[in-house]
Amino acid sequence: MAADRKPDRRSSWLKGVLDLLVLSCLTEGESYGYEISKALAGAGLGDIKGGTLYPVLNRLEEAGYVVGEFRATERGPGRRYYRLTGEGRTALAQQTGAWLEFHTSVRNTLTASLTTGES
Repeated sequence: MAADRKPDRRSSWLKGVLDLLVLSCLTEGESYGYEISKALAGAGLGDIKGGTLYPVLNRLEEAGYVVGEFRATERGPGRRYYRLTGEGRTALAQQTGAWLEFHTSVRNTLTASLTTGES
């Protein structure tokens, strides 16, 4: 039966834009991994697992786009909170513009292929 299922391309598409999406989740203030994952799921992007999200956060922190701070909690395990840096805001703005241009090109190409394929 597995041969009948078509592969889900969304995960491949998501990999190309996940860094930007994570940065965008931090524009309103600091957050931690689980909250970021919930925000992305709430936006219709599916369930982003920790094994995908935390390497992205680490990469963004190494690039200087976010700063992480571990905080202990009274109950349960501590959390690492992330906040956007000025450099991160600049990168988000620049890369969002580039992504939107790319998206427009893809959309125009796909839309044209749908209309030229009609009889």
